[in-house]
Amino acid sequence: MRLALGVRYQGQAYEGWQSQLSGRTVQDKLEAALGRFARQPISTLCAGRTDAGVHALMQVVHFDTSIERAPVSWVRGTNRFLPDDIAVQWAQPVPRQFHCRASALTRRYLYVLSQSPVRPSLDAGRVGWSIYALDGDAMRAAAAMLLGPHDFSSFRASACQALSPIKDLRRIEITRRGENDRCRWHFEFEADAFLHHMIRNIMGCLVRIGHGKARPEWMREVLEARSRLVAAPTFSPNGLYFLGPLYDAGWGLPAEATLQAGRATYDGPP
Repeated sequence: MRLALGVRYQGQAYEGWQSQLSGRTVQDKLEAALGRFARQPISTLCAGRTDAGVHALMQVVHFDTSIERAPVSWVRGTNRFLPDDIAVQWAQPVPRQFHCRASALTRRYLYVLSQSPVRPSLDAGRVGWSIYALDGDAMRAAAAMLLGPHDFSSFRASACQALSPIKDLRRIEITRRGENDRCRWHFEFEADAFLHHMIRNIMGCLVRIGHGKARPEWMREVLEARSRLVAAPTFSPNGLYFLGPLYDAGWGLPAEATLQAGRATYDGPP
């Protein structure tokens, strides 16, 4: 039997998603919990590997097992053995042809940025920070230059293992919540797939433009250079959330994971 899970986690305490020798990753914790519940080793695949410090609202994983349990039992039983900052949200049997990564039609991320004269405290690690005011119009003009299929080599980490730097960035939505010097900015990204550090590198450029240190047109120059050397430094992982992949409804996953209805939302600090 093949089973898909929707998983939420806070990333501050972990070295990213992918298993490491240290055992301090989300995958390590999830597989250990699944193994304790199923009483047999379980190996998982995920829809999108997240970096250290990055959170997920709907990470989707799948695995094969001979153990037959009701979906709600997989949720409750696995959560019993997980730390408090990781929780399975749903479980769903899927056809053997389903693959959490290859079957995904689109993927979405959200960056939450606090604009404030004082650094974050209660929500430290859950939001990024800008001490200076940001120009939303300038950032939106710059973001528009990235839409569509492009070679995103300028925003690609040196350790990226993707076979191609060409990705189709389908949407960047930038919104502001609050009108004074203490407000929140939400940057939502949607693409067919993302390169390693791609969003954090784009965020570095957007923030530089938002601060007035570069023209919006500079974003096009960075994109066309196809060189990481010309872009801004990689932005902090704090505030970056994997909203999750979306699939065709025919796979039978919960509505929040389907292209027709799925829209995971951020429910952290206002």
